[in-house]
Amino acid sequence: MEPKTLDHIAFWVADREPIVDFLTNHAGMHVIDRQEAFTLVGSDALRGKLTLFAAEGPRAQGAFRHVALRVSDLEQARAALPDGTGDDVELNEGVRVRLVEAPTDVEYDLDHVALYSSDPAQTAEEYERYGFDPAAPSAEGHPRVGVGGAFVEFHPGEPGDPEKPLLNHLAVLVDSVDDHIAEAEDMGVVDNVVDAANTRAVFVWGPERVRIEYVEHKPEFALR
Repeated sequence: MEPKTLDHIAFWVADREPIVDFLTNHAGMHVIDRQEAFTLVGSDALRGKLTLFAAEGPRAQGAFRHVALRVSDLEQARAALPDGTGDDVELNEGVRVRLVEAPTDVEYDLDHVALYSSDPAQTAEEYERYGFDPAAPSAEGHPRVGVGGAFVEFHPGEPGDPEKPLLNHLAVLVDSVDDHIAEAEDMGVVDNVVDAANTRAVFVWGPERVRIEYVEHKPEFALR
């Protein structure tokens, strides 16, 4: 398995609009695609994005801790936030976003997603089987893995296996979905395969029951 970049993080939420409003008004994003079942937001359709799927609430926190957006000037990004808002913001229904300063070609790209794990170091090692790269721990010492300059970070905690999780999946971009379907079948972790208008993807069950999507952009990919 050879993921290229962290493409998007997807959530199940009962009310998408408050989250969309905050991200588009205060976090440099725009609506890339809006369908009956989901809303896709990001600052660039070809970089890291957030997908909000409509679902019955309430949702259980499960494995999700926060998602971090990368900005080149943290003070400037803070100025765009509502008064009294810190760098770590709960948008709605448990979706927490954090701003981090680091060099970036695209403002508000995905920097990392933080997940709870019963054994963070062991889980990081398991993610390497799914094509993620070994990476140095975070500044706070949390184990993590890399993918195309972004990270998946693991914090101590019990993710459980809730019936209605907040986290739908995390997605990584690949060159060939077919190659990843074959590999996932060999590993016995395939959930399903989806052929959509702009993308084709295979969903697999990752460590601690976190779903991972390996997504390929079709040649006619038209989202912006």
